[in-house]
Amino acid sequence: MKKMIALILAVALCFALAACGGTKDSAGKTEDSTPATAETAATEETTAPADTEAPAGTETAETTEPDAPAETGDGDAALEAATVHLYIAASLENAFIDIIEMYKAVEPNVTVEYNADSSGTLLTQIEEAGGAGCDIFFSAAVKQVKTLDETDHLMMEGSRVDLLKNQLVVISGKGSGTAVTGLANIGDAASIALADGSVPVGKYTRQALVNAGLLESVDDVSAITTEEVSAALGGVEINECGNVSKVKEAVKEGSNEVGTVYYSDAYSVRDDVDIIEMVSTDLTGEILYPVCRVINPEADDPETAAADDFMAFLQTPEVLAVYENYMFIVNEG
Repeated sequence: MKKMIALILAVALCFALAACGGTKDSAGKTEDSTPATAETAATEETTAPADTEAPAGTETAETTEPDAPAETGDGDAALEAATVHLYIAASLENAFIDIIEMYKAVEPNVTVEYNADSSGTLLTQIEEAGGAGCDIFFSAAVKQVKTLDETDHLMMEGSRVDLLKNQLVVISGKGSGTAVTGLANIGDAASIALADGSVPVGKYTRQALVNAGLLESVDDVSAITTEEVSAALGGVEINECGNVSKVKEAVKEGSNEVGTVYYSDAYSVRDDVDIIEMVSTDLTGEILYPVCRVINPEADDPETAAADDFMAFLQTPEVLAVYENYMFIVNEG
């Protein structure tokens, strides 16, 4: 009997030990199978549904940005493509070669095309076309701009600016040995290059000769013919020129002994000519260069905007310095 009881106790003890061991193994397997790996955690943090939206106020980085509009030198948006048509007195041509290049650097979309000739010829061209094909007129005399405004009504109201001044000079070829010392004895020359009366420099020369007592006074000195000038100066040979640049070239090349041009023209060929006399404004009157906007019926909105902008550009300090480099006088009056 005692053996039977001992056997039962031994069996019960074995079952108890087996139960304790199974619990320990199960707990170990659970701990080993559940930990998240670093790769799994990273995946869970970086993966989001495709339609997830950033919370309001959240800034998101952009991979591309829209193209910014082109800008001019003063920070304004560049003008639309357009062509500005400019009519300038021949004496301004050298300066405007530089000025147009300067403007191109500021407004690359705008092309400036210029027509350089005597102011009288340019006025006639503008009149015949009714303003078409011209946006800005820069004259070497007030008369032409006044005619454009008061007679032709082709000047934009309030647009005239008397921007520059100049001075009449008598020139001869470098080292020519001429006996001429100025207007007072200009008739002693073998020949004279002289612009006709419709050209401002020709008109100013005639006015100076009248005021010096060498020509008879008339109401409109521009009407004095070249033949009348020659006769008043003792029959001297005169080469009538269509603009001031042609006078300058005739003297520079030696085709004529003397001629009358503006100081700015003489300065541009100073290596080839001598200035004999700086003619006083008491004789010529003030020599003004007015610039104005022209009513161009063919101009569309981009051309009009570009012409207005170029007109303003012509009055900036940078451009005024260019005029002075070419020996024009900036009118501060």
